[in-house]
Amino acid sequence: MRNFKMLTMLCAVLLVLGMVSSASAIPTYYFFNITNNGNTNVGGQLYVEVTASGSEVEFAFFNAGPIGSSITDIYFDDGTLLALSTIVNGAGVNFASPATPGDLPGGNDAVPPFVTTDAFSADSSAPDVMLNGVNPGESVEIYFSLQAGKTYADTIAALANGSLRMGLHVQAIQPQGGSDSYVNLVPEPYTLLLLGLGLVGVAGVRRFRK
Repeated sequence: MRNFKMLTMLCAVLLVLGMVSSASAIPTYYFFNITNNGNTNVGGQLYVEVTASGSEVEFAFFNAGPIGSSITDIYFDDGTLLALSTIVNGAGVNFASPATPGDLPGGNDAVPPFVTTDAFSADSSAPDVMLNGVNPGESVEIYFSLQAGKTYADTIAALANGSLRMGLHVQAIQPQGGSDSYVNLVPEPYTLLLLGLGLVGVAGVRRFRK
């Protein structure tokens, strides 16, 4: 039995190595709802890819669909970040910083409570905030400079231990049409082990940018 388990683990590692050899693994984080207003839970179709961009860190937020919904507000809680530097809107998206309201709605329902760091937020522009938000098939990129002495690796570590968190306010969730708030999942320990070996991203499900 022990030999079988070891063989299974070896096969899994070799499979992952084969996948990494053909594409670069990007740390990807999914979201869970911290409020429940009777809407469909769309956490599984919301994700963010975190990559190094020179001396900055890029957070690319996606709404994969298919359930109709719009990410209208994005928030960051502490971590290694120094200042929000740039927002790059994808097609059909129009975000600006800071967000209104300034704190993640329902943030106190997170454990521990989600407290937005001052000015570390962005939202979709009025008058049609839902249309300008991140709808299915759309994305928005947010770039941050880092605190002195902090690196991209430190940022990934902060996301792994929960000292840096991301929150989303999602509106127009179909078919109810209501809103809920989401916070990123912290990776499971086995995923962190694989990340330490350089094998996979820190999400349970990997996505590869073409």
